[in-house]
Amino acid sequence: MPPLPGSAPNGTGKFSGRLRGAVAALLSGALTALLLLVSSAGPAQADRTGMRAADPSVIRVGGTYVSVQSTGGGIAVRRAPSPAALASAPARQVWTDTRGYGEVWAPEIVRDGGRYYIYFSAGRGAAHRMYVIGSATADSGYTAETKLALPGDKWAIDGTLFTFEGQRWFVWSGWAGDTNVEQNLYIARMSSPTTPTGARYVISQPRESWERVVGNPFINEGPEPIRDPNGQLHIAYSANGSWSDQYCLADLRLRAGGDPTYVWDWYKSNGCLFGSHRATMMAGWDPTLHVDGPGHHSFVLLDGDIATSPPAGPRFPLMFHAVAKGTPYAWENRYWYTGTFCWWGGTTYSRANVPGPTSDTGWSLKFFE
Repeated sequence: MPPLPGSAPNGTGKFSGRLRGAVAALLSGALTALLLLVSSAGPAQADRTGMRAADPSVIRVGGTYVSVQSTGGGIAVRRAPSPAALASAPARQVWTDTRGYGEVWAPEIVRDGGRYYIYFSAGRGAAHRMYVIGSATADSGYTAETKLALPGDKWAIDGTLFTFEGQRWFVWSGWAGDTNVEQNLYIARMSSPTTPTGARYVISQPRESWERVVGNPFINEGPEPIRDPNGQLHIAYSANGSWSDQYCLADLRLRAGGDPTYVWDWYKSNGCLFGSHRATMMAGWDPTLHVDGPGHHSFVLLDGDIATSPPAGPRFPLMFHAVAKGTPYAWENRYWYTGTFCWWGGTTYSRANVPGPTSDTGWSLKFFE
């Protein structure tokens, strides 16, 4: 600390000196305390909710946040004034498995034409298929379930609806055949929120080294659509097995003017964008500090509509599930977390030995705990 100014004139120097000494001691003590506080404070902790659950799906409707989750034998909806408050909001059961489908996985809520639709997977083993229920209100009055007639009628999970350039689409994780060799991402057109039309098209397979760290089978799942500031379509998805802390989020970006049904018009991030292992992260992206295996996320968008995707600059709400570091990584230890995301420009995704240009530069995503 620099010395205080010289003593005051007119015989007051002794008193002023004592005062200066007291002030110096006070300032020195305060500075020391501040330095200790700064040095002892760790980085901000991840915002874990009280929801011990997986596969969050959250949308904003006006000033209300609406979430949906599986409840073992059914599906429940919550409403709250903020994403963090969803965990303490009452859960209202909106659908019950009265037909004995078995496992009910990863419901996704969307709003289309003023109605709410919840898509979910139900079944046992190889019998998992996608179903949909609909209502005019978010937390009551849902119709009986309808099985989606997805082309091929193969094992399917994690499906969701979105509209891009005036066309409804459905994207999901599934098998190519009737056995669990690997989980791919597929897309198909929809003529209505409940009616697929035409063929299914593969848009991603887990073939990169960083998404094959954990396998048997290798996995791409949890696809979530969003539109970037240039209007290009992205599908952020989960890679590696959900039973491992290698679980992470990656990105597919459709090239400008690209065809969503043509696999080589999609460019994949060169590594995880949100994960807990540096070895699998894309260059320039850092691993998480407080959670392991972040995955199956929800971009919290107005009405769940990708037309309301955020602009470049600010951070926007994100929900994801993960396991706190220091806790055994297991499905039963997954919690919902509130995080944020923002767009990251000038990012090149590159590839080799496939048709089309070997690189594509545009917006990517940054995720924050």
